[in-house]
Amino acid sequence: MSNTNIKQLIEQARDYEAHTGELRRYLNEQLAQLHPSIQGQSGDQLASLMHFVDQYIAHVPEFLDAACTVAVESGLTETVMPLLRAAEYFFLEPPPQLEGHRGLDALLDEAYLAHRFVEEINDCYMTHFGQPLIPMDLTVANLIAHQLIGEPFANELDELVHTAALHQFASSRFDIDNLEAYKAHLNDPKVKAAWRRWPCFSAELGVELNWGMLAHAC
Repeated sequence: MSNTNIKQLIEQARDYEAHTGELRRYLNEQLAQLHPSIQGQSGDQLASLMHFVDQYIAHVPEFLDAACTVAVESGLTETVMPLLRAAEYFFLEPPPQLEGHRGLDALLDEAYLAHRFVEEINDCYMTHFGQPLIPMDLTVANLIAHQLIGEPFANELDELVHTAALHQFASSRFDIDNLEAYKAHLNDPKVKAAWRRWPCFSAELGVELNWGMLAHAC
């Protein structure tokens, strides 16, 4: 899998942002509305959010490349590759809901779709196999991205992803005879070792959720 096109889109969006500052203005407007549990690791909240968005977007092609390598090495190509192509498709052929969006603002929406798709697929695998297909925790990053995108639009994207993930999982046929064999394959030490090379995602983005404040607010 080559993600050259996605990387080119990201560079074009970065150039667009450098000339227009649209995302910076949007995030600056969002600051007063953000949940207090969202906290930047630096003293400059706006700079932290800009870094988060940039890295959240850039993570998509990096992750797709890494996941492709892991799939080949661990013998999961037949299962993983259709999911990676579906996640890639959100970037290369964004849905009509994103029409009119430009720059990093648009790519934030597309990255959210791709990351949420992986999260939904993992939920499906947890339900049926007791473990995720791709052991990477995207929960915190996706919650923050959801807040930045804003409701109700982020909820519309969630529904779109949920439907796509259910359809994709349903197309993966697991008959009773090979179910246990497949679960054993997911537990294979080679598969687990391959995924362990992938670093913790949320720790890299510079923005965190203060779960204590989140629970208190609820």
